[in-house]
Amino acid sequence: MLKAPPKPPLKLRRRAADILAGLEAEYPDARTELAYRDPFELLIATVLSAQATDVSVNAATPALFAAYPDALALSRATPEAVEALIRTIGLYRSKARNLVALAGLLQERHGGEVPNDFDAVVALPGAGRKTANVVLSNAYGFPAIAVDTHVGRLARRLGLSEQTNPDKVETDLQLLFPRERWVFLHHALILHGRRVCNARKPLCSACMLQDICPRVGVLSSA
Repeated sequence: MLKAPPKPPLKLRRRAADILAGLEAEYPDARTELAYRDPFELLIATVLSAQATDVSVNAATPALFAAYPDALALSRATPEAVEALIRTIGLYRSKARNLVALAGLLQERHGGEVPNDFDAVVALPGAGRKTANVVLSNAYGFPAIAVDTHVGRLARRLGLSEQTNPDKVETDLQLLFPRERWVFLHHALILHGRRVCNARKPLCSACMLQDICPRVGVLSSA
C-alpha cells in the first residue's frame, strides 16, 4: 500500500494560504489568456503555446480555425498547409505535423471530440501533462495545476517547491493548496509571472506578496 506524502510544514502551509489570499485579491478573475470557443480550439491553442507566447498563438489561430474548424477538417490537411498559417509561432514545423496527427487520432479514437480523460489527452501528438491539465481544467472543470515556466519559476521563487521537474512541482503545489483552487492558482501564478514576477528582474517593490516572499534565486529586482 502506497504511503500518503508527508504533510508540508505548518509554516509553509501558512505562507501558501497567505499567497493564495494575495493572488485572489489581485487577480480575482484569473483565467487563461488563450482565445478559444470550444475544447477543440483550446486543445489546438494549448499545443501551439508550448515555447511560444499566448499573444502569438492568439494572432495565428483565427485564420487556422477558419480554415480547419474541427478535427475532421484538420485531419485532412497537409502539414505544409498548416505551417503556412502558424509560421509566426515558434517550432511551427513540428507543431504543424503534430496538429494534423492529433486531429487524425481525435477522429480515429474519439469521434472527433476532445476526450474528457487525462490519459487520452496526454497520448495525443504534441500534448503532454501540462496540455492535458490546461484543457481538462478549462474545458471540463477538472481540478489541476498545469506547471509551465511561469508556474515553476514562481513556485521556486516563493519557496513553495525546490523542484525543477514540472511533475514534482505540481505535486508540491497540490499538497499546499485546496483542490478547489488549483485551476485558479495556475492562472493567477501565470498572470503574476507575466505582469510582476518576471524571470530576469522581478518588480518586487510593486508586488503584493513582497512581505511574505523569500525571493529564492532573485539576484536583482526593481
